[in-house]
Amino acid sequence: MSQRPNFLVIVADDLGFSDLGAFGGEIATPNLDTLATAGLRLTDFHTAPTCSPTRSMLLTGTDHHIAGIGTMAEALTPELIGKPGYEGYLNDRVVALPELLRDAGYQTLMSGKWHLGLTAELAPQARGFERSFALLPGAANHYGFEPTYDEHTPGLLKSTPALYIEDQTFIEELPKDFYSSDAFGDKLLQYLKERDQSRPFFAYLPFSAPHWPLQAPAEVVTRYQGRYDAGPEVLRQERLEKLRQLGLIAADTQAHPVDNHWHSLSAEQRQRSARAMEVYAAMVERMDWNIGRVLDYLRNQGLLDNTLVLFMSDNGAEGALLEAFPKFGPQLASYLDQHYDNSLENIGRANSYVWYGPHWAQAATAPSRLYKAFTSEGGIRVPALVHYPALARQGQISHQFSTVMDITPTLLDLAGVRHPGKRWRGRDVAPLRGKSWLGFLSGETEQVHDENTVTGWELFGRRAIRQGHWKAVYIPGPVGPATWQLYDLASDPGEINDLATAQPAKLEALLGEWQKYVEETGVILSQSPFQPD
Repeated sequence: MSQRPNFLVIVADDLGFSDLGAFGGEIATPNLDTLATAGLRLTDFHTAPTCSPTRSMLLTGTDHHIAGIGTMAEALTPELIGKPGYEGYLNDRVVALPELLRDAGYQTLMSGKWHLGLTAELAPQARGFERSFALLPGAANHYGFEPTYDEHTPGLLKSTPALYIEDQTFIEELPKDFYSSDAFGDKLLQYLKERDQSRPFFAYLPFSAPHWPLQAPAEVVTRYQGRYDAGPEVLRQERLEKLRQLGLIAADTQAHPVDNHWHSLSAEQRQRSARAMEVYAAMVERMDWNIGRVLDYLRNQGLLDNTLVLFMSDNGAEGALLEAFPKFGPQLASYLDQHYDNSLENIGRANSYVWYGPHWAQAATAPSRLYKAFTSEGGIRVPALVHYPALARQGQISHQFSTVMDITPTLLDLAGVRHPGKRWRGRDVAPLRGKSWLGFLSGETEQVHDENTVTGWELFGRRAIRQGHWKAVYIPGPVGPATWQLYDLASDPGEINDLATAQPAKLEALLGEWQKYVEETGVILSQSPFQPD
């Protein structure tokens, strides 16, 4: 390539596998759909089970237990504090992608959610971003609304404007018309317009949508009024059929079974649940609109054809019922009742605070099992696409296995930058665990990872190990059976038929690989406070 490409990496927060139109969904996402159908859609792309671990892997090319997010900072327990790999922020054992690209002459820009450190010393500018506007924690109100905090406020609900930072300056007051997706789009456009045009750019746009609290502009929510009144199981079947039609799953794919609870709910409960899903859909549409603004700018400047655009979700759809998690404290319901207006007509506004729960999440992750925070496919298999006209495989669908750790080596390869290996600027750093996609994207190879590649996952004591199409999964109780299960993903992507008893030798071999993974990455198994009582 005569000219080094620009990079635009876009991350959605808790987006489900089939939420986008090009991935089988009914939500209006025309900008991402255009990118997806013109580019390469990835159907077997994997992340960590939750957001900050994934982000650490994306920006370093190695496992999150090595990069400092062995567990989420919000879930650190006394026995984990101070342990290597469990710092709760992006540590100095890794070199970050923007650091390497900046050193190679790229202008590095970020606007969005960081979740890899809460202080100025740990903010994006400290890890290679020349310009950055960032939400530092894992979640916040999407508008500027902030209720009164007191000693009874659940810790994870506290989000003040000072948790936003631009470069090294904390934002003391948000604009009155602030909405997270719009603000992130605005700032990235500003940085792109102000950039040094003599240099290629790496732009990172990690949204905090559609993460809870579910909030969106009223005029967008209105477009979905009544769309979800039939409930999540009807939506699930609609999307499964569309996934089959699009060729994103095989025609004979069996979806993991879920219970259909809709008709056991009262009319009011169904109304409230459907409204939450309407707001969620509006959040996704508004995110797509902001992505469209960035793409339009690049297109109008003649930059889009030389910009590799990668879009992904950071994990599976969020199915948690927050009231079931001890971390939020016993006062969650009473606090929300006191400080927010969650009446039906107000759901989605700045002073509401709702989430949509496991049934809508499993409509989005189908045919996979479960959702975010689990090492089953529903937690770690996410939508992803690559758009770059200079490479082959555009306009195609890939069913090849890949992981978020592959992104750093891929972008470095395209930029002509070598990873330093084990030493950088006088300190030891972890080598890459991911693998470049360049050979695959250019059509020179048929796969990124061969059948011998082993990939492991662990978070909150939930575990998985995969080699080729074989996968062993361990999910503790009460949600899982607290024993290792074995699945052949080639014939059973829904993880329905446990083959542990029928294939003991295969399970034993995978468990041997699991032990190697633990030793290589420093996994410490512990019970997480994020698990329900």
